[in-house]
Amino acid sequence: MNSILAQTSLLPGRWDIVLLGIGGVLLLVLTVIVLNFGMIYIRALFSGAKVTITELIALRLRAVPVGLIVDSRITAVKSGLPITIDDLSTHYMAGGSVQMVVLALIAARKAGISLVFDRACAIDLATKGTGKTVLEAVKTSVNPKVIDCPEAKTGRLTIDGVAKDGIVIKAKARVTVRTNLDRFVGGATEETIVARVGEGIVSTIGSSNTYKEVLENPDRISKTVLGKALDSNTAFEILSIDIADVDVGENVGAKLQAEQAEANKLIAQAQAEVRRAAAVAVEQEMTARVAEMRARVVEAEAQVPMAMAAAFRAGNLGLMNASR
Repeated sequence: MNSILAQTSLLPGRWDIVLLGIGGVLLLVLTVIVLNFGMIYIRALFSGAKVTITELIALRLRAVPVGLIVDSRITAVKSGLPITIDDLSTHYMAGGSVQMVVLALIAARKAGISLVFDRACAIDLATKGTGKTVLEAVKTSVNPKVIDCPEAKTGRLTIDGVAKDGIVIKAKARVTVRTNLDRFVGGATEETIVARVGEGIVSTIGSSNTYKEVLENPDRISKTVLGKALDSNTAFEILSIDIADVDVGENVGAKLQAEQAEANKLIAQAQAEVRRAAAVAVEQEMTARVAEMRARVVEAEAQVPMAMAAAFRAGNLGLMNASR
């Protein structure tokens, strides 16, 4: 009985140890949380972009940079954009640039452009690896950019077209475009705009009767090309097409005619050579036939004495007849 009481008297001490152990573990966990997330939590709290400890721990468990996500949310909230931690972390794990998306949304809001978070994320992922950013797309939508046609990187200086009179016209164009954010994802790029404008310039020059019409009214090219809706299904909206320079090139028509005349001359010479060769062949054939006939005559003349000798031996030819 005494031993039972003695064991019972030890239980309170053991419970104290267990409680102290649990308290120590909780204190250690709390210390780790404070050391890892304390400053970030306080910074978000005083910035008006409050986050919960649970969200911070979830970010760390998902291997998402906590500071980047929280700072991006602080920037967004300060600019009046209600973006959540989950939205930013999801886009980060998808491979997007969280900072660029937030800056693009802020720029669009300041410029009065309607751009939602999902659309900005889609544009950001679409521009990944292209050397462009969603922020650049928004800036181009606010401040139009100018594209040279042809582009300098292609190595060509002008777009060449041939009028109906055979004269080459060399033209340079400058295309002013702005980004169409609604068509940016899946829309054609600047290269398509340049190609379509170049095609329109060549077609317009080719439909002109003379090169003088192009030189007198260079704006005819821009008006015709601009009226063809070249920006359809592209990521841009064409604002204007300006002809920067027009110059006269070589006379391709005359050159082609000269080359055709030279080709006709060569054909005629070849045909004459064929006829000459045929005449030579006929002449040689006739010469051979004459030689053949002469040989037959000689052969016939050689048979005459033989025939006379045979007749003489046969008694059919006398001396008197022979004298005659």
